[in-house]
Amino acid sequence: MGFILWKFKSSQPHHKIMTEINKETLSNTEYEFSRDESILKIVKYIDNNDQTKLNIYISELHNADIADILQNLDPDLRTTLVKNISINFDPEILTYLNDSLRDELVEILDIKQLASNAKTMDVDDALDIVEDLEDSDQVTFLENIEEEDRKLIQEGLKYPEDSAGRLMQRNVVALDNQWNVGQAIDYLRTNKKTLPEDFYEIYLINRSNKVLGTVPLGRLMGSKREIKLNEIKNSKIRTIEAKMDQEEVAYLFNKYGLVSAPVIDENKILLGSITVDDVVEVIEEEREEDILKLGGVGQTDLYNAVIDTTKSRFSWLFLNLLTALVASIVIGLFQASIEKVVALAVLMPIVASMGGNAGTQTLTVAVRALAVKELTPSNAIKIVFKETFIGSINGIIFAIIISLVSIYWFENTLLGLIIGLAMIINLVVAGFAGIIIPLTLVKIKIDPALASGVILTTITDVLGFLSFLGLATLFLI
Repeated sequence: MGFILWKFKSSQPHHKIMTEINKETLSNTEYEFSRDESILKIVKYIDNNDQTKLNIYISELHNADIADILQNLDPDLRTTLVKNISINFDPEILTYLNDSLRDELVEILDIKQLASNAKTMDVDDALDIVEDLEDSDQVTFLENIEEEDRKLIQEGLKYPEDSAGRLMQRNVVALDNQWNVGQAIDYLRTNKKTLPEDFYEIYLINRSNKVLGTVPLGRLMGSKREIKLNEIKNSKIRTIEAKMDQEEVAYLFNKYGLVSAPVIDENKILLGSITVDDVVEVIEEEREEDILKLGGVGQTDLYNAVIDTTKSRFSWLFLNLLTALVASIVIGLFQASIEKVVALAVLMPIVASMGGNAGTQTLTVAVRALAVKELTPSNAIKIVFKETFIGSINGIIFAIIISLVSIYWFENTLLGLIIGLAMIINLVVAGFAGIIIPLTLVKIKIDPALASGVILTTITDVLGFLSFLGLATLFLI
């Protein structure tokens, strides 16, 4: 018994120039891609209304390069280009585009034509496009592809977003566990036209389609024909459940150095496969998502309309305004003290700023450690003490520095000692808060990358002002 699950075949190869063309050259074994030269050629073909040369040139480019060109074109020229190549527009191009730009191009393209062109796509790429379409466009797209294709995409849509089921490739090579090497090689040769474009191992299954092991292609080709596959298999395999979050999938690939892994359902039945190239994309997505969240931005919005971008950033900025008001209220409590000693107003931002920066360092390390599972409940207490201790050391060092500067600047020894003590307090708390805040948020199932920064800033600002102005009020005034 041997079979190959069905797939979409993967395909490789598509007035005003943008204000500035970034000169960057990418090359591979087939051709050299230069973004600026490509744009100049495309502009020339469009201006000369040379549709034939434009289509030929686009067909020679990798889809990732076409996406790169589209993202760097003036909007009017981008629209013109897409309309000119719409009949032959490869849907795979959309998978390389920024989400907002992808939505913009979908509005230009004919969904029926797009569906027709999707016949050559891998099912995971087709699914990536369909899941982002409006409901009406999804219906139109699915109605205009073959029934077998439609069934696979609909099955994929049933899995949670960002899950292994959405990520997996449905085309795998799965052979009977009782076959020998010769039978496997003959089978692969006979069915070479329907094999996956890239695969690294074959899966051994029983009559119930449950995975029993894997055989790397190198080991298969280096073994004698009469040897049984189950004699050279890797019996210790890392299977991935279809509902597993893609971030967990990426973690497993990184931890065990996997190049591919079978995806199974709740009954351990083989559904598909995830390969390392899919995981690299997930890692990049998760990294970008965490960076954007730490900056208070939900997604890359370079291509969004001004109003949409303003709305998406407003809520975060409004939240920051509220936290700033809290810090201002604390300062207001010591207004009389500040009026008596003007030096307090000069020095107090230093304490809050140093606490915020120190806390952000710890927070960044903590969020990253949580993402790659280096920070766990088993070592959390140790790490909390370590970061607090680091805050104490830095606090003492910088307390000495700022105390000496303050004494020399304002010729007031007591003022120097007060700001030094406040610095120690704030940096110790910053180190503690920078690690405990993300741990707490994870515990209550809130993304630490999204919410930690605001909480940390509030704590370090409020405590910085409170400790410095409070100590000054007690001992200086």
